[in-house]
Amino acid sequence: YSTGTGNYFVWSVSSLLTCLFSSLTFIFLDWMPSNKSVSDAPITQFVNCRILREHKLQREDLWVREGKILDPEKLFFDEKGSADQRVDCEGLIIAPGFIDVQINGGYGIDFSQATDDVRGGIALVAKKILEHGVTSFLPTLVTSPPDIYHKVLPEVKVHSGGMEGAGVLGFKPLRFISLLYTVEDISIQLISVYDIMIFFQYLIFLKHLSFANLLFLFSSTSLPLFHCPGFHLEGPFISLEKKGAHPEQHLRSFLSDGMSDLIETYGTLDNVAMVTLAPELPNSQSVVRELTQRGITVSLGHSVANLSQAEDAVRYGASFITHLFNAMLPFHHRDPGIVGLLTSDQVPQGRTVFYGMIADGIHTNPAALRIAHRAHPTGLVLVTDAIAAMGLPPGRHTLGQQVIEIQGLHAYVAGTKTLCGSIATMDMCVRHFKQASGCRVEEALEAASLHPAQLLGISHAKGILDYGGDADLVLLDDALNVRATYIAGQEVWRKLHHHNC
Repeated sequence: YSTGTGNYFVWSVSSLLTCLFSSLTFIFLDWMPSNKSVSDAPITQFVNCRILREHKLQREDLWVREGKILDPEKLFFDEKGSADQRVDCEGLIIAPGFIDVQINGGYGIDFSQATDDVRGGIALVAKKILEHGVTSFLPTLVTSPPDIYHKVLPEVKVHSGGMEGAGVLGFKPLRFISLLYTVEDISIQLISVYDIMIFFQYLIFLKHLSFANLLFLFSSTSLPLFHCPGFHLEGPFISLEKKGAHPEQHLRSFLSDGMSDLIETYGTLDNVAMVTLAPELPNSQSVVRELTQRGITVSLGHSVANLSQAEDAVRYGASFITHLFNAMLPFHHRDPGIVGLLTSDQVPQGRTVFYGMIADGIHTNPAALRIAHRAHPTGLVLVTDAIAAMGLPPGRHTLGQQVIEIQGLHAYVAGTKTLCGSIATMDMCVRHFKQASGCRVEEALEAASLHPAQLLGISHAKGILDYGGDADLVLLDDALNVRATYIAGQEVWRKLHHHNC
């Protein structure tokens, strides 16, 4: 139900007991001994490396089988297993693969252009960004007319990543999960065999969580989610005053209940993972609430919202800030605006507000990077905000409905000095962030991996190197230059002169 301050689940005793009984039943079955033989899939052992685990670099070997990270003790003592292949990393760092939640395109491809080969364009960028350590990303569309959304959004398909390129991330709740909101009972009407399979996988996942996390999951609108296509839609429901490079003629406001305007504009929300909007727009609170309940991450940006309006949006479910400092009211000591969320005491207990930073040396002064990081280090998410000109020579290119011009490392709206995105790569941002902020290597790497995974609710599998997690890896030297990239334990890119890793 909704109070004036947010949304909450209400559970009857019978509902809670039924849900817990069902969960424990399948967890018990999963723990039961099985007659199934131990997998004979090959095991890869990464040796002579430093692994980013538990917020520090540890000199340990990394074991991988069938795309997952193995617990070596279970492998040795339970299975009596050993490595089929050893990879000598020559002292390199192994970090979780980078995740970019805001990338508009690159290498001549603009995701906001409805070309005849949308999928091909996304695939090209997905392939190219492997050399920069990116293993997962959210293709981002800037403010565009409705017909662009209607054509582009349905084109994205499930993309887990592999030799063909980085995976396209996107998550949404199980289709039946809204039925759990009822007070009277918890009867779950599964829609298909596929739903049943996903539900069982969800229950099995619960056994890996602590009791405290279980309670949080069953009382939060941010339930664990599963793969589906996903875009980050940055606009068009943003502030005219802080539109930045977004074309003014395509900006929109929320009328009536708000959601009807959203559906009319986007056409579908099936392929949407994140939406950036301005929380001061009329009727925005109901939109934030509805999007959050659908499992879509809501981000605040391109906005003139004051702190109170931003805090209200967070109470209704918003959890991210789009490129902090850029396209929002500047910090003021009497009303810090959206920036104030970094230290606000009005953020609901147990919630984290994450914020994106374009650490390209242009969008944000090093002093501002240091201020943000020291104020809220665990919420910082590195994003590239890269545009189609990333990887291209200087000159004029297109971004959505705008013509942009590249001058050195700057990307401007043609004929102006308005920044409209970056041409930085993720590894470049990681290196600059470490140098500018003075943070530890571990913190810089987690800002590009763990934190975006936590934002999207996928840190049980992505952004970590814990046992059972996905073996999406980036190997780096001490200067944080990418030497090799792995997805699901398979090498998908490596620097040519570095033969072993």
